[in-house]
Amino acid sequence: MKQTYSISGMTCGGCVAAVTDSLMKVNGVEEAEVDLASSSAHITMGHPISLSSLKNALPDKYGITEYFDVSQEIGMQEAKSKWQQLRPLFLIFAYLFGASILLHLKDWNTNEAMLDFMGLFYIVFSFFKFLDLKGFPSSFAMYDPLARAVPFYGWLYPFIELGLGLLFLMRLELQFALIATIIILGITTFGVVRTLLDKKQIRCACLGTALNLPMTEATFIENAIMLLMAFWMVLA
Repeated sequence: MKQTYSISGMTCGGCVAAVTDSLMKVNGVEEAEVDLASSSAHITMGHPISLSSLKNALPDKYGITEYFDVSQEIGMQEAKSKWQQLRPLFLIFAYLFGASILLHLKDWNTNEAMLDFMGLFYIVFSFFKFLDLKGFPSSFAMYDPLARAVPFYGWLYPFIELGLGLLFLMRLELQFALIATIIILGITTFGVVRTLLDKKQIRCACLGTALNLPMTEATFIENAIMLLMAFWMVLA
């Protein structure tokens, strides 16, 4: 078995040699690879050896502890932070799915449930955009190609979402609403994919500027769900 430990107190090649020699004298140690740059020791042992036994074998000027991977910890913190930031988006989706399912639970109809989901999606998401109608267009233009080329489109977008939401919920001009969804979200999704591939760190404007959401794969997934539903009903 092989274990990695952090070694403190090493300053030169002589320290490396001293630590290596001391560790090799411990009963059960088969190999010890000590690295000055990372202040670590990779120890191959024939059986488990306690940390105290390794510590007692080293001269007093050196210390040994369980290895702590700082980069891994940072990655875990970043992942946790991203989850915390995206939590409102996941909660909204859970509510939308729950509501559309409950509305048709007694008399299930998949197409009707999808229409309600799409209508509620547009209504709820437009609401958050209306909270900061002045700030939304600039954030939206950072990744939407059409909003970047035609600034007025960014200002108009929340109204388009609201109108499409009402059409879906009221079952009016559904074919037009579905085709408009494919075109509008298709353009936005193209911009999202390009942003993700470029690994740009920008804000997602899907919930306006009221919530500071990062642009992640979740943004692509939310648009993809709507596009798949729209394609499904247009082709059905």
